[in-house]
Order: sequence, then structure tokens, then C-alpha cells
Amino acid sequence: MLDTKLNRPDLPAEIARRRTFAIISHPDAGKTTLTEKFLLFGGAIQMAGQVRAKGEARRTRSDFMAMEKDRGISVSASAMSFDFHNFRFNLVDTPGHSDFSEDTYRTLTAVDAAVMVVDGAKGVESQTQKLFEVCRLRDLPILTFCNKMDRESRDTFDIIDEIQQNLAIDVTPASWPIGVGREFLGCYDILNDRLELMDRADRNRVAESVRIDGLDDPKLDELIPANLLEKLREEVEIARELLPPLDPQSVLEGHLTPIWFGSAINSFGVKELMEGIGTYGPEPQPQSADPRQISPEETKVSGFVFKVQANMDPKHRDRVAFVRMASGQFKRGMKLTHVRSKKPMTISNPVLFLAADRELADEAWAGDIIGIPNHGQLRIGDTLTEGEMLRVTGIPSFAPELLQTVRANDPLKSKHLEKALMQFAEEGAAKVFKPTIGSGFIVGVVGPLQFEVLASRIELEYGLPVRFESSQFTSARWVNGEKPAVDKFTEANKQHIAHDNDGDIVYLTRLQWDIDRIERDYPDVRLTAIKEMQAV
Repeated sequence: MLDTKLNRPDLPAEIARRRTFAIISHPDAGKTTLTEKFLLFGGAIQMAGQVRAKGEARRTRSDFMAMEKDRGISVSASAMSFDFHNFRFNLVDTPGHSDFSEDTYRTLTAVDAAVMVVDGAKGVESQTQKLFEVCRLRDLPILTFCNKMDRESRDTFDIIDEIQQNLAIDVTPASWPIGVGREFLGCYDILNDRLELMDRADRNRVAESVRIDGLDDPKLDELIPANLLEKLREEVEIARELLPPLDPQSVLEGHLTPIWFGSAINSFGVKELMEGIGTYGPEPQPQSADPRQISPEETKVSGFVFKVQANMDPKHRDRVAFVRMASGQFKRGMKLTHVRSKKPMTISNPVLFLAADRELADEAWAGDIIGIPNHGQLRIGDTLTEGEMLRVTGIPSFAPELLQTVRANDPLKSKHLEKALMQFAEEGAAKVFKPTIGSGFIVGVVGPLQFEVLASRIELEYGLPVRFESSQFTSARWVNGEKPAVDKFTEANKQHIAHDNDGDIVYLTRLQWDIDRIERDYPDVRLTAIKEMQAV
């Protein structure tokens, strides 16, 4: 487990003020709206673009791909950097849709904490649970935001109880809701002893904040109806008796999550959550690497690629590698060693992101996320350093759950199709396998919506209509073992063998029986469903 300390006086001030986190949730819990409001409070945008609004207003800032704009869902993780108070926030908005969970898993390797968004009416949903498990594996601190309190919601204690039961984590309330649905007035800010009242008239206005002296302050009688005030006092008293107090160290260790209640669409509760991320969220943390861990305060620069996005700007057919800085102070124009190829790279045009907008980054510190435009040299899992041969570890690639063949509608365009597929494979958007027998490619994904997105992107970005067709194969496994054993195995099973875009050997299966047979007949060969993203 990585060394997590609450206060690290050895960190330079610029690194200590960084907070790098992802937002995770089930689809439609309001994650993209919350992201909008973060940018609004950080001063990065003037007006939030509503996800549910019509026309141009629907073009939310963090969703830049055409399909995301059309459907109002996020299918690709995007990064945003902005200041809030004395902090520098690096926020990564992740796909909520389970078909794009692999992108989210990889993103979680590049952040120090996660904000979990829960719908007040629905509680903990299946995708939330899956993503939480990944955070748990990485010991990521989690801060929780219970959204949509202005709609009919479940009982507050029920929501907290469900999080504790389903996710096996202690919960402590940072705020407490006053009423729900139409009666929702705002929250009592437990941490700061403030009354926060929601402004229903203007969704982009910061709510009114009233400093009080405990829940017995007579000011409350003027501001809250008697029935709601009595309920609030009673519930907060019970919560203080039954639920643990906020222990910052326990939050950093991932054992305790503070929960804020609010309504992102009404800009309510967001500012308090952001203050909580600044106060209780971790500073940039050490990064697992081989042969040694990388600490953020090291003066030598290092970073790793956790995502590659092609064609963010369709006019310039570009590829941008998203790089999490792991240590040091990076300056534009620096020469860094590309560890996989052992070659130097001059980073002359690094960018900082605000979703699809970018600005040149003159400098970046450990914890920051920068974009490096490149022509295919950088792949997911690559490490960049000032010379030391370090390799960041733990960035996963998962075996696809659905396999289909792909054909260009125009047979003369098969070379163009190959180029497009390789691009998407290196981006991590799909697995592309070239069978040793026969022509064409087999594309593997986690969920069916990914095929739609791929077909749409290949047509939009390459002017190449394609069709996906069912394949005889149902899953894929990477082949590992000593060379003589692997050679014997591949020779005997040619009709099942393919290579991925890194050239690694893959065994394509039709039934679970195929996998069982290999494990029985070839004990020296290992079939794995996860490959670490580090091209060799």
C-alpha cells in the first residue's frame, strides 16, 4: 500500500495545493452536471451548459465527441484543470456507462481520490458499486455527493445505511438535508456550523450561507418552518450518536467517506463539496513503479500515459496522450526519456485541458494532467522520465466480452480501415485482433454501445462507412509462458490464434470449454483476462 500521510511538509507548496480526482457514478446520477458546476465555481466557465437543455445549450463542456453531444452521455474520460480558492483542481470526468468502464478503470490509476455521485432517489446502483470496488483495490479516498435532493428522495438514514452496507465503508455526514423534493430548502453544514439555503430562482447562483451558533440558534426559527426544523434537530442528534465523526486520516486511508447532500442542477451543495475536496482530499501521492516507487516531491520529472485520445480536433487528425505527472516540476520544451523506446522526446507543445479547449502548458507539477500531442509514439502505459528507467505499473487492459468482425463497405478501403482500427486500439477504445488464418480483423469491446461509437467515429473521422458482423468467437485471452511451450501451443491451435496491436499472442475462444481444455492439455501455458498496458 502506498504511503499516505495527512500533512507532508516535504512537498513543495505548488504540489501540496494540487487535488487530482475522478468523478464516478452510475449513468444519469448527475455526474456531468456536477462537473459543469465545478467549472462554474472554479471560474473556468461563465455559464453551465445543461445536459438536458436543447440545441447549443446541450453541448456540455466535458463531452466533446459527436455521439456524446447527440446522446447527452459521457463515453470518454476527459480532463479539466482549474483553480478554486488556494487549490489547483485536476478533475477527470469519467464515462458513467458500463460499456465504457475500461476507460474509467484506467483513469482511476491517474488520480489520488474519487468523488462518488449517488442519486438521492436511487441510492447505490450497480455501476457505482463496480467502480467503488476498483477504488477500494487502489485504496483511493472517496468523498460522496448525494445528488438530486430537490426531487423526491429516499430517507437520509436509508441512503447512508445503504452505502455502509453495500460498499462496506463508514459514512459520516458533512451536511444534512432540510426537507426533500418540493420541500427541500437546503442543508445544515455540520462541519462549519452554517445554514445553506438553496436559491430555486437562479440555478447558477451560489446559495445563501448563514453563520449560526448550533442548531438551537433562534435565527433558525425565522428561516426554517417549524416541522422541518424539529425534524432536522432530531435527525442530526441521532446522526451524531450513531455515525462516526469525521476523521481526516480515516478518509485518506479509504475507510471513511464524508457525504454532502445537494442538487447539482441548482448549483446547491457543490461549493461545500469542493471545499471538502480541498480540505480532506489527498495531496499528490506516490506512484507504483518498477523497480521503485516514485514520490511526488522528487526533483526529477516523471509521468505516465493513462489515456490516448485521437481526433479531439477532427480538423487536425491529432492524437493527444493524457499524462499524469508523477514527480517534479515539468517545463515546456524539456527533453524526457520515453522509457519503452529508450529514446529522448522533446515536449514542445504540452497542453492543459478544459474539456475540448486547450491552452499551452508552460509548466506542470506532480499531480497535474497534461496533454502531449504526438503521432503515435505514446501509448497507454508509457512512462516518461528525466533519464531513469522507471516503469509505472498497474494500468490494466481487460479481455473484451464481445467480439465482432469488421468490414469496410468499400472493399478497396481496407488499408484505411486497418489504419483507423490501429488508431483506436492504441487509444484503448477497443481491442483489435489479427487472426493468423484468414483476412480481416476481429474487434473486441466490453459493451455493445462501443461498436456503435466505433462505427460512428470511423465514419466521422475517416470518412469510412463500416459494418460490424457477428464472429464465431466469444472471448479472448492473452497467452503467456515460456517460448517453447507457447510455440507448441500456437502451432497446434492456429485457427484460434490472433495477435493484438502490440503483437502479443491472443487465444480466441468460442466456449468456456476451450479455456478449460487449454488449461488441462497445456499446463505450461497461461491464459489471462488482464494484460498490463505497457507495450514492449
